[in-house]
Amino acid sequence: MQMKSHLVFLAIAVLAILFTTANGLAAPLSRQLQIYVIDVEGGQSTLFVTPTGQSLLIDTGWPDQNGRDADRIAAVAKQAGITRIDYLLLTHFHVDHVGGVPQLVARIPVGTFIDHGPNRETTDAVTERGWEAYEKVLATGKYRHSIPKPGDVLPISGIHAVVISADGNLIQQPLPGGGGPNPFCAQSETRPVDQTENARSLGILITFGKLRILDLGDLTWDKEMQLMCPVNRLGHVDILIVSHHGLYQSSSPALVDGITPVVAIMDNGETKGGSTPTLLTLKHDPGLQGLWQLHYSKEGGPKNNTPTEYIANLQGTDPGNYFKVLCETNGKFRILNSRTQEAKTYQAAK
Repeated sequence: MQMKSHLVFLAIAVLAILFTTANGLAAPLSRQLQIYVIDVEGGQSTLFVTPTGQSLLIDTGWPDQNGRDADRIAAVAKQAGITRIDYLLLTHFHVDHVGGVPQLVARIPVGTFIDHGPNRETTDAVTERGWEAYEKVLATGKYRHSIPKPGDVLPISGIHAVVISADGNLIQQPLPGGGGPNPFCAQSETRPVDQTENARSLGILITFGKLRILDLGDLTWDKEMQLMCPVNRLGHVDILIVSHHGLYQSSSPALVDGITPVVAIMDNGETKGGSTPTLLTLKHDPGLQGLWQLHYSKEGGPKNNTPTEYIANLQGTDPGNYFKVLCETNGKFRILNSRTQEAKTYQAAK
């Protein structure tokens, strides 16, 4: 009788597993947070897969190119072991961030879109076209849609993702670990207010155990200064996704030095991003242990680019190599360069 009851219990358990899997609630993939920094040639696309199996994709790269960027994202998603994107966050509506949406939804299901609200850069025809194409996708009614505000926490299980910036607004109160004076404000010049979609970027800070990861999209220098001066509202960050592909319009010392990152990952292209001033700011950051670049920066040249083992795509090549980051709750994380299949391990500073 006991054997029969045991078999019945086992059968129910198996059916429960099959049911949850069929409904997209599969058991945890691993105890690690997976991050894939995908090469979309000077745009952005970063995939997070949490230990609970939920996924967050930040941005979709460019349109057209025979679906190049959408294909690369779908291929990485398959490698990560997921069959859908649960949350797709669009930092802003410039074409190198939102352009790939129509092609991507044709390749992989998406659950919820997250953005900062309507496009404000209405005088730029290219930005308007990208926004309108995205609006057509939303208008199908197939997707949920969320417009969070600074301070909101995204409903993604397995990580804590808080909105830092959105639609030109910033968090007003310091996060845990922030709140102290920022000595690097004095090293950052004052710049004019940016009027483009960049300044409206939806940026987030992700906490996973002891690890903190910052992605502010293309948030501009003037907004960084508001966020970090005179008080550092963020505190320390372990992994910085370098803002704005490493272009000089972002990455003030007030932000980069103020958050004292352990590593920085730059989603630049060979001829877009990786500006020399940004490379120098990162190079001289006192606590930075490694800069990883998706591409060799032609502008940076041999003197200012990071060593080749930390570059996914070398000069003159376009194979779409990416970085994979495996994160543990104890603060240890490992970055793999898909070009070399070599990895380096780091530890969160705090």
